[in-house]
Amino acid sequence: MSFEVAADAYERFMGRFSAPLATRFADLAGVVPGQRVLDVGAGTGALTNELVTRLGATAVAAVDPSEAFVAAARARFPEIDVRLGSAEHLPYQSGEFDCALAQLVVHFMADPVAGLHEMARVTRPGGVVAACVWDHAGGGGPVSLFWRAVRHLDPAARDESGLAGAREGHLAELFTAAGLSFVESTGLSVEVTYADFAAWWEPYTLGVGPAGDYVRGLDTVHRDALRAQCASQLPTQGPITITALAWAATARVPA
Repeated sequence: MSFEVAADAYERFMGRFSAPLATRFADLAGVVPGQRVLDVGAGTGALTNELVTRLGATAVAAVDPSEAFVAAARARFPEIDVRLGSAEHLPYQSGEFDCALAQLVVHFMADPVAGLHEMARVTRPGGVVAACVWDHAGGGGPVSLFWRAVRHLDPAARDESGLAGAREGHLAELFTAAGLSFVESTGLSVEVTYADFAAWWEPYTLGVGPAGDYVRGLDTVHRDALRAQCASQLPTQGPITITALAWAATARVPA
C-alpha cells in the first residue's frame, strides 16, 4: 500500500475527513495551551494544523515516514519541528511531550504495540497518549461503501476491516498490550459532503492507501465495473453526504 504520493492527492482522498476529525480528536485528548505535543504519522498536516492553532508552532512537533508528506508539512509549517521517522522508532528523547497523538495511523504501523509503546516513552509521566482509527471493521469508515462495492464484484478482495484498531475496542487492547492502563475508548464521527458522484469517485483513482492501490491494480473494464457498482449505491446527481466513524482511545502514561 502506498502513501508515497503527492500531498495534494492525499488531501483530496482523505484530507476532507481528517480535518474535522482532528478537532474532535484534539478535544478528546485534552489538548490545551501550555502543552508540548507530538503528532505521530502527521501526513499532510490535518492534525498538525489543529495543534498549531491551539498551541502555537513552537509547542508542536510532527513525524512521518513518508518523505513526500514530511516535505509538504515542512513547507506548510516552516516554524515547527517536522522529522522523518516511524512510530516504532520515534526520533525524540524520553518524556519530551505532554501528549502524543496518532490520528489515522495505528492501523498502518508495522508494529502497532511497539508504536504505542514509543509514543508512551516520549510522553512525560502523567501525560496523554491518544490514537484513533476509522471503523473499517464495523462498516462505518469513510471508505466502507467503496469496499462493499469491491466485495460485491470480488469477494476474495482484501479490504481494511482486519487492520489494527479498526474494530470497536481493539485500540484499547493495543494500548494495554503497550503497557498503558486506565484506557478510555469512544467513537468520533464526522460528516463530509461531495458535490456529486464524480467528486466522490475521483479521489479513489489517485493511488492513495489500500483503496487507491486496489483501483490502480484494475484494468479499464474492471475499473469501470467497480465505478458502476459504487454509483449504484450512491446518488448520481446532487450532493452526497458521507458520515464516518472513528474509534479512539486515550490513556495517561504511568508515573
